Amino acid sequence: MKPDRSAAMKMLIAQVLQAFPLDNPELAVCGSGKTCEGCPKKLLEIVDSEIRYWQSELDHGETPTFGDIEKLAKLCKNVNRGLKRNGIIIPSAVKRLQD
Repeated sequence: MKPDRSAAMKMLIAQVLQAFPLDNPELAVCGSGKTCEGCPKKLLEIVDSEIRYWQSELDHGETPTFGDIEKLAKLCKNVNRGLKRNGIIIPSAVKRLQD
C-alpha cells in the first residue's frame, strides 16, 4: 500500500535529514578564494529552509501535492550534484533519495 501525500513528504524529509549534513559546521562556510561551483553553504541553506517550511506546513495539517514532493526531491538531487562538484561527496544521498 502506498503512503498518502503527507506521509510521503514526511518520509522524504526524513531521508533528506539523514542524507545531507545540514548541521555540519565545516560546510557552513563559503569557499571564498577557491573556485566555487555553487556555494555549499547556500545550497545546504536552501535545502534546510525547504525542509523547515514543509515540516511547518505538515505540522499545521497542510497536505502537499505530488508536485511539491517531486519539487523537493529534485531540489535535493540538484544540491547533491552541486556538492559533488565542490568535492563534497555524500554517497548515500542520491541512492536514498531515489528509493
